[in-house]
Amino acid sequence: QVQLVESGGGLVQAGGSLRLSCVASASIFRINPMGWYRQAPGKQRELVSTITNGGNINAADSVKGRFTISRDDVKNTVYLQINSLKPEDTAVYYCNANEWGKLYWGQGTQVTVSS
Repeated sequence: QVQLVESGGGLVQAGGSLRLSCVASASIFRINPMGWYRQAPGKQRELVSTITNGGNINAADSVKGRFTISRDDVKNTVYLQINSLKPEDTAVYYCNANEWGKLYWGQGTQVTVSS
């Protein structure tokens, strides 16, 4: 069982930046991949970005060049650096862990971007 706790969300103006963190209750060394998803009001949850323990990154086209995922397996933490925020980035951001096909989710952290 892995518990995930996100933090770092908030209210920012368009063009601003935030750094989201996701701390896992267990070692993430073998969890492959770790990732971030988001869900805007009235929309389905969508992939933002994932990262494998080998450092391979997958990201949605809408965030490429603005969002950067990283992981620290010593600290059992995954980060999402989000820059050049747009109002359409407003959503609840969820951390995800895929442990041999078993999915774990955090409670989410709200990101609100004002225009």
